[in-house]
Amino acid sequence: MNPFHTIGRLGVILAGLAGTLLAWCAGALPAALAAVELPLGGDPHGRPGLSRPPGWNNHPPLPAPAHSMVAGGMPGWQVALIAAGAALLGAALAVIVYRARAARRRASVSAA
Repeated sequence: MNPFHTIGRLGVILAGLAGTLLAWCAGALPAALAAVELPLGGDPHGRPGLSRPPGWNNHPPLPAPAHSMVAGGMPGWQVALIAAGAALLGAALAVIVYRARAARRRASVSAA
């Protein structure tokens, strides 16, 4: 086996593992950076803090929710378009893999 082929395959595996690790860390990062905000007037354990005027953490009322005619979801034509695109992509990938295997098979038979 060609050593460059082995090194390339190892590089692809390492790149895939690095991408997986990056995606996992990106998903866990917001939870890791979340912080508990203690009131500045003191915490429940009696430790002192800075004092603020009463009502400093009151928020204005939220606006009333808008109701739409449809409760949500995706229109049927978009679902059909996504399904057709996925079918075309799968077919294209199957053709590419088939041709690559056939070319490799021809090259290995002619070399023998």
